[in-house]
Amino acid sequence: MRTDDFDFELPDDRIALRPVRPRDAARLLVVRPDETPPLADHIVRDLPSLLRPGDLLVLNDTRVIEARLDGLRRRDGAGVVQVEATLIERLAPDSYSWLALAKPGKRLKVGDRITFAAMGEPMAGGDVAPAEQPEDASPAAPPLRPASPATSPARGEASRFDSGEGFQSGPGQSERQEHNENPPPSPGSAGRGGATDAVLAATTETPAAPPSSPACALTTLHATVAEKREAGEIVLAFELSGPDLDLAVAGIGRIPLPPYIAARRPEDAADRQDYQTVYAREPGAVAAPTAGLHLTPELFAALEARGVGHAFVTLHVGAGTFLPVKTDTLEGHRMHTEHGTIAPDVAARINAVRASGGRVVAVGTTALRILESAADEAGTLHPFAGGTDIFIAPGYRFRIVDALMTNFHLPRSTLFMLVSAFSGLATMQAAYAHAVATGYRFYSYGDASLLFPETPR
Repeated sequence: MRTDDFDFELPDDRIALRPVRPRDAARLLVVRPDETPPLADHIVRDLPSLLRPGDLLVLNDTRVIEARLDGLRRRDGAGVVQVEATLIERLAPDSYSWLALAKPGKRLKVGDRITFAAMGEPMAGGDVAPAEQPEDASPAAPPLRPASPATSPARGEASRFDSGEGFQSGPGQSERQEHNENPPPSPGSAGRGGATDAVLAATTETPAAPPSSPACALTTLHATVAEKREAGEIVLAFELSGPDLDLAVAGIGRIPLPPYIAARRPEDAADRQDYQTVYAREPGAVAAPTAGLHLTPELFAALEARGVGHAFVTLHVGAGTFLPVKTDTLEGHRMHTEHGTIAPDVAARINAVRASGGRVVAVGTTALRILESAADEAGTLHPFAGGTDIFIAPGYRFRIVDALMTNFHLPRSTLFMLVSAFSGLATMQAAYAHAVATGYRFYSYGDASLLFPETPR
């Protein structure tokens, strides 16, 4: 198929720059290709009434890391250049090397040394002189915070969800409904694939470093350009590795807002909470699993009361999720690898739900992709630990997922191709035309859809 088949017009004012308040007040377009009419307008809070007792939500519990780094490149005889790097893929577990996108990438060479620092922190060597700044250098973002160790959420099963105390708004953030800055806690929160227990006090911060870690005191981080690749990525070799590198990046980096948001406004403190699901636990993503941003502890309680369960998988989302397909045909596109896990008990539970007639409802394309990567042709899900570069487009036969909750995606993107494979290209073209015409909000902070397959199981 041609990439042009997945193009559509999207007015700029349909791109959401802030989430609605509260999270589950976002609109929800239900798409049932086998019904007449196939489209129905709801809100996310209606989700329990749209599912059946015995259904199972499968959610991606990855946690977004502060993957956007600001630094200076120094090279003898070539002056100093501002660099913005976005980490997109760790090249091995506990490695010191990351694949990254860099601006200005053309000014970097193998062997260049880059010093990264938190916004507002001085870097040795002074500021970049205006004459030394290339025309295509990224503009400096405003100072955000000094580097400092943060606090960690509890790791027990009874501490799965943020309570909602972190849902405070910044100026102009209430786009749909007036929200409660301190909503009451729900009766409970879910463990990993288990029942609801208790709600965790809100936090979206990064685990604190142990006192002996050299990452505690770092305000700068050094890396060398080890490789430049044909597609424009670079490989950064850091001087730290493993948990020490993770902690240094957490203290120095920024939340990597999607480019279609970052180009329109700077990151602020609210994004550190808004761009994280309430159940995020496993650090490693450089983009949020955005369908999950709509879910709240209160909604989980309502789903449980309906008899709808939930289980957690992990897929660390890469920045490739933002990228449009640049080849003329789908066959020429190469997916970035993303890494994740499905625990044996979770795989067994999902298989049991399907065997009993329940439906597996993937919350987000990332949850769907790891489920489909781990399922065999007979529809049995297996435990999984590793990488996947699965590319789902029309013609793909789905093995395990019966319904999909997902946001509205970019034109010509692999995600629009995926939803077209799930519910049918013509159906999704009609659904997106309806969404544009009726004011749905698109992309990461936008509204959601609940999709059912073109051919139900």
